[in-house]
Amino acid sequence: MVFGRQPVFFITTCMHERRRLLTQETAAQILLAEWCGAQERHGWAIGPYVIMPDHVHFFASPVAEASVSLAAFMGSWKEWTSKGLHRAGLAAPPVWQVEFFDHVLRTKESYAEKREYMRQNPVRAGLCATPESWPCAGRIDFE
Repeated sequence: MVFGRQPVFFITTCMHERRRLLTQETAAQILLAEWCGAQERHGWAIGPYVIMPDHVHFFASPVAEASVSLAAFMGSWKEWTSKGLHRAGLAAPPVWQVEFFDHVLRTKESYAEKREYMRQNPVRAGLCATPESWPCAGRIDFE
């Protein structure tokens, strides 16, 4: 990832009422499907992510021809994942908290710091012994 051309955002968004359902395999697949299509549909590349039981962390960066703002992209992502989770019988609306938290990363050091925070999140929560053993983490378009 090259810093300076396009901003890189560290994003966190939580389930409504912090419901704990995202690490079910079907739920994770729904989130991943929307992230995998984000660049083509909205012009947003998705980097590393971690899916926790009640929230997600991920990196996103607009590609040169991004068709929508970060707020519009997140609104669409939440809308389509909500519909998918509802259709799968996993969650009734509202699915996500209205807000999301974003932090623009300006240096490789701040990226590395947030990346390590995200990787260690399941370990700190007592869900696994090592970041590598957590099955609900990966990357999509960039490292």
